[in-house]
Amino acid sequence: MPPSPPPRRRDRHGRGLRSPLAPAELPLTRSRATRFDDHVLDAVERLEQRWAQELAGVELAVEDVPSPEAVEEAADTVPLARLLRGARGLAPRIVVFRRPLEARAAGDRELGTLVHDVIVEQVADLLGVDPETVDPHYADRYGDDD
Repeated sequence: MPPSPPPRRRDRHGRGLRSPLAPAELPLTRSRATRFDDHVLDAVERLEQRWAQELAGVELAVEDVPSPEAVEEAADTVPLARLLRGARGLAPRIVVFRRPLEARAAGDRELGTLVHDVIVEQVADLLGVDPETVDPHYADRYGDDD
């Protein structure tokens, strides 16, 4: 009995085997969702340096798109984030919506700034203070133009 032929490998048109375009450790291979999560974590780390005690019990979540209830609450606009105040033993929760934020940002740097500012607004709402109190640089970007 003759030996069986070696198993066929996927090699269309004799061009060699397919391989990844970039090594896994390069930022190129990271998904948009992963990069967005990194922006959220960076924003939270910056705020926790000053507000660690106040934010100790606050949960943070990322969702791709807002739920119908969140859209209904926003009154004819697409919300960028939502604050769920803690009730009946539940911790307060800030939910950031990835796709609406990505749609409003022109690039990765602008997305990072926008994510930070949205989280600052939600934390300010939760604490009952102005966004400028939570992050003094917020006023530089959105302050009065008097």
